[in-house]
Amino acid sequence: MVETPHDPVAAVAALDEPTRRRLYDYVVRQPAPVGKDEAATAVGVPRTTVAFHLDRLVAEGLLDAVHERRTGRTGPGAGRPAKLYRRSAHPIAVSLPENRYELIGTLLADAVHESDASGEPARAVLHRRARDLGHDLGRGHGDTLTALEELGFEPRTEDRAIVLGNCPFHALAQRHTELVCGANLCLLEGLLDGLADTGRTARLAPAPGHCCVRLEPAAD
Repeated sequence: MVETPHDPVAAVAALDEPTRRRLYDYVVRQPAPVGKDEAATAVGVPRTTVAFHLDRLVAEGLLDAVHERRTGRTGPGAGRPAKLYRRSAHPIAVSLPENRYELIGTLLADAVHESDASGEPARAVLHRRARDLGHDLGRGHGDTLTALEELGFEPRTEDRAIVLGNCPFHALAQRHTELVCGANLCLLEGLLDGLADTGRTARLAPAPGHCCVRLEPAAD
């Protein structure tokens, strides 16, 4: 069964309700999963109301529901497991415009690790890994604009080119422009390759308010 991804904006919006926010804050600060009765006592709200809000928090991906026998007993006569709540194992973040710092951070860390082990220059490893990752990301799509949109680049067409309105690595690119923009170029070269988009080529074209990479029509 494929898990449906949660909408992070909706998840954060769910915490705007005061009782729900108090319940969330209470649950995530406990060292063990929490039951409805404990939560109701802690926040001073009826159990039925607490149950509604806790299940809404689970539906939004903010909490996980688990079933455990709190007595530790097993087998016949042990009773039914209780439904308990704990912090979700999946972090939720909202960024406007969208960023992908985990992606570039993983690429950089893996490149340094491989470079230390192999002796190959770290930048060469980074570029190779970025192309490979882009290729893998592109293979799952048939449409270049959709793939770029899902990665947070905010693509739009301009004449025959694709201009990228957002850099998902903006803060790092501001501080380490050559390193990060070089990796970004390789990532998008790999993406086009994975998409089998032979009609475009990625090139560096820094411009204010845009990503450093622009996708131009391939030379005839």
